[in-house]
Amino acid sequence: MDFKDKKKALLIRIGLLILTIFAFVKLIQDDGFIVTILLIFFLLGIQVISLIKYLNKTQEEFINFLKLIEFDDLSHQYSTDLKDEDENRLNREFNKILQKLRSVHKEREAEFQYLKNIVQHVGIGLITFNKNGEVQIINTTAKKLLKIKDVSSIYELRNLSEPLVDIFMRLRTGGRDLIRLEIKGEIVQLAVYAIELTLRQEEFKLVSIQNIQNELEEKEMEAWQNLVRVLTHEIMNSVTPITSLATTVEDELTDKIREEDGSQNAEVSCQELEDIHLAVQTIKKRSQGLVRFVQDFRNLTHIPVPKLKEIAVQKLLEEIAVLLKKDIQKKEVQLNIVVDPGNLTVVADKDLIEQVLINLVKNATQAFNGQIHKLVELRAYKNEKGRPVIAVKDNGCGIEEEALDKIFIPFFTTKKQGSGIGLSLSRQIMRKHQGTLTVKSLIDEGTEFFLKF
Repeated sequence: MDFKDKKKALLIRIGLLILTIFAFVKLIQDDGFIVTILLIFFLLGIQVISLIKYLNKTQEEFINFLKLIEFDDLSHQYSTDLKDEDENRLNREFNKILQKLRSVHKEREAEFQYLKNIVQHVGIGLITFNKNGEVQIINTTAKKLLKIKDVSSIYELRNLSEPLVDIFMRLRTGGRDLIRLEIKGEIVQLAVYAIELTLRQEEFKLVSIQNIQNELEEKEMEAWQNLVRVLTHEIMNSVTPITSLATTVEDELTDKIREEDGSQNAEVSCQELEDIHLAVQTIKKRSQGLVRFVQDFRNLTHIPVPKLKEIAVQKLLEEIAVLLKKDIQKKEVQLNIVVDPGNLTVVADKDLIEQVLINLVKNATQAFNGQIHKLVELRAYKNEKGRPVIAVKDNGCGIEEEALDKIFIPFFTTKKQGSGIGLSLSRQIMRKHQGTLTVKSLIDEGTEFFLKF
């Protein structure tokens, strides 16, 4: 904006004012007539008032312009065909600024409409509301999932489901929950996720909802198929040889009975008795194996509710080391225990957590394949969120990536003599404690399991 002419006009007015004052003083000294003095004083007043109006006019123009911007009134157009060229130049600059603001406003409006369309057509239900429950956005997917029309308040959904509204209000940033609802005769399983936001110093919550009923049904069917496959495999592996050996023993005994019926001197040879005895032993072993399999399956489905108490982690790990001392020494494994801080505690069921740790340490001692230096380390610490963690680490051969994704699946095992129950049972025990059991592993470097409470 060019203010050269404005400055020139202002300087002329100030100059005239100074000359008038000078003339006023001169006349008082030389003449002293009251009329002349009043006339000069009158002219001086007119010039001062004119200067003040001139300055106020420019100030008012800027104030009015700023008010237009403040109230987002960008449609105003300043006149540029006035007699005063200075005002025309100033108005043209005002119009340029308003034009740029209109362009920015249109771009932002276009971006808003674009994002609004995305939100409305995204495949996940989205709802935003403030701390008073007033809904700002509810997209098409959310309306379809909940089978509703527009709602102005989140509390209107109480007619649909009181627990659903409670979840919406309770969840904080990063919070997740599941809820099963029956909406107009249709069963839906909703996964709910929340994020808290602050916009223009006002708190909002963004909640996403997704119907995972189909995915759950597919996973459930897949789990049943895997279970039936494993049960069929294990039962057939045990029952087939039992049936075969039982048939063989029955045939041999039937033949001997017939021989005895036909001859008084029929005898069973020592070799034949040994064969029968071996067959019976095999039947016994396979039957015991089948009983153990059923017992493991029962354990997997009957985990007791944890009896929670505060446990000193250092003492817990030392007791595990004592329990497994003979097995560790037999396999020539070095066991280290590191607890930081030393007074670290966890709230858990000691018997159940011992069961998990014993299983993990035993697995670790079996993870070596010809290594000279065999090391198993039990570490306990607090993670960045302040949660207690117990880690069981070995420097063994590691677990293949393909198997790593399956080791927590019931009955899956990489061991010849394994049942595939231990890790699955351990993970379920940790879930009962509202914790997690995770693993990381590198081939030829080792494996580490993490119990997060």
